[in-house]
Amino acid sequence: MHCVEKFFPAWRNFSVHESSPVFRGASVKLRNEGKHYLPTYFFPGYPLGQMHTSGFMNQDVEKQTFPEDFFDLVITQDVLEHVFDPSKAFREIARTLRRGGAHVFTTPLINENKPSEVAARRDSKGSIEFLCDPQYHGNPIDGKGSLVTIHWGYDITDFILKESGLYTTIVFIDNINLGIRAEYIEVLISRKI
Repeated sequence: MHCVEKFFPAWRNFSVHESSPVFRGASVKLRNEGKHYLPTYFFPGYPLGQMHTSGFMNQDVEKQTFPEDFFDLVITQDVLEHVFDPSKAFREIARTLRRGGAHVFTTPLINENKPSEVAARRDSKGSIEFLCDPQYHGNPIDGKGSLVTIHWGYDITDFILKESGLYTTIVFIDNINLGIRAEYIEVLISRKI
């Protein structure tokens, strides 16, 4: 939330889409103070763009139903290491952003200076092919967790520019006064110019 407040101080009046919120920390603040905040989750097998029985709209970050130039901000917190087609995801985020809008997100940059590497992918029949030992992260709507599909490195900025045309800055936050001192504390901001 620090980067949203610092770089987008008028965010409370923005149209904000958050994919897969966790409803603690930043997600709670966005929901409570944002005038035009829309949280969504992906429920496989359920119609996209429809309200799910959970009360949340069903959206696939790789294939969204929103019109072009719809949001001022898109927020994803630890989502993009779980998508099977990050090219589509970044293109869709860029498509839904208005000019001057931004995607503010976190994703573990575990490969740092090494190239990003695919950890799992779908084969031609749609089955999951594991390229390394499967890893799962917590998922607020699925107790089985979310499969890690890619280990990102700092080259993610080049990937995003190539795939979506968005220019990305990595903000390193190591500030004990904010309670932030750990691994994977980078926040990425991709802007639609």
